[in-house]
Amino acid sequence: MRDKLRGVIAAIATAVDEEGEPDCTRSAALARFLLANGCSALNVLGTTGEATSFSLEQRKRVMTAYRENGLPLDRLMVGTGAAALADAVALTRHAAQLGFAGALLLPPFYYKGVPDEGLLAYIEAIVNATSARPIPLYLYHFPAQSGLPWPIPLVKRLLETFGTRIVGLKDSSGDMTYARQAAAISPAFDVFPSTEAVLMQARSGEFAGCISATANLNADLCARAWRSGDGEALDAAVRIRKLFDGKPLVPGVKALIAHIHGDAGWARVKPPLSPFSAGEQAMVAAAYDALRGVPSSPPRLAAAAQAR
Repeated sequence: MRDKLRGVIAAIATAVDEEGEPDCTRSAALARFLLANGCSALNVLGTTGEATSFSLEQRKRVMTAYRENGLPLDRLMVGTGAAALADAVALTRHAAQLGFAGALLLPPFYYKGVPDEGLLAYIEAIVNATSARPIPLYLYHFPAQSGLPWPIPLVKRLLETFGTRIVGLKDSSGDMTYARQAAAISPAFDVFPSTEAVLMQARSGEFAGCISATANLNADLCARAWRSGDGEALDAAVRIRKLFDGKPLVPGVKALIAHIHGDAGWARVKPPLSPFSAGEQAMVAAAYDALRGVPSSPPRLAAAAQAR
């Protein structure tokens, strides 16, 4: 399964309906579209997927919907980390029972400055609780949001203690020194920085690929860079990513998904996030259209649905 979790991985957004519930139909349609248009795999219910804004039952419902909609779960990792250990265990067990290719674990993020022993105990409990169905576990390093890092010495201890259950790490810190140190721990340890800008280094074997929020928008360009080393495509993909410099990333990505696919419902987000204003959406949409150009625009969800 891990061979399929390489390359261009979109941290896929989760659609929200008018009542604030996860819109599983829209979410599954986007997942199918991204897998058909450049993504090697998907990261479901991560930061871009607003996982921590949904309840335990809502998260389990979204996970189940991906299987019920016939998505290839061997190409999907899913975020199962939570502040409460019991919730993280329940979500990781559910992911394993459904057949997801991996579980992505934020540290338990409420208490800050906790000792490594506490984080090791958290992972140990999840490993033991899923021993009957040993789903591969990926660490999610995003200290700017979680307030807790996965320190390199601890990562090494986790690999030594739990062996092949700990298979990789998503690094959203933006610290390339950290990413390289993590990748150097073992050739069998897959590290995914959170930007498509590293795809050329990934092609050379330094990383396993990228897990990017903006791959929701530029997957076709990223795929050209990953598969054939197309530098111009990568430059265009990175320029699309830079549209959100200084802007809230998740509302921005969802606003642009709404624009690209002609579906205003995609712009909805869960509190405490706020959607882009009409002016903000118009500005980023115009900039995106200028970068893509009409002839090179990717297919849209509506067109893809008609073709099936």
